[in-house]
Amino acid sequence: MDICCPFCQITSGNTDKPILFENQIGFVVRDGYPITNGHTLIIPKRHVSSFFEITPQERQDLFELVDQAKVQLDQEFKPASYNIGINDGEAAGQTIPHLHIHLIPRYNEPNKDPRGGVRWLVPEKADYWSKP
Repeated sequence: MDICCPFCQITSGNTDKPILFENQIGFVVRDGYPITNGHTLIIPKRHVSSFFEITPQERQDLFELVDQAKVQLDQEFKPASYNIGINDGEAAGQTIPHLHIHLIPRYNEPNKDPRGGVRWLVPEKADYWSKP
């Protein structure tokens, strides 16, 4: 545990951020800065920075939480789709050096084309379908 890490603060009880549910390996919370209604984070309890540093068992247990979170989000928000993402490392946009998986509900929005999904991280490469 890193006492300065905001995610470690949640598991130590030093914050009022509610844990939605958990298992032995990880826990689920709503994102503090959601990009859509229901934007959820799945976080390992062990302080680890990278997805590539966790064990196969930790991966399995974290993705069980992803599945559980999806069921809960389907019931509460009824999204049309999801983005699932991990920003692994500073160059990838990771701002908190503690692994976390984003589960982002997506909704049908009139006049908005969702094609390209995560490709919009590099906008000039996102729209590949309309270029010659």
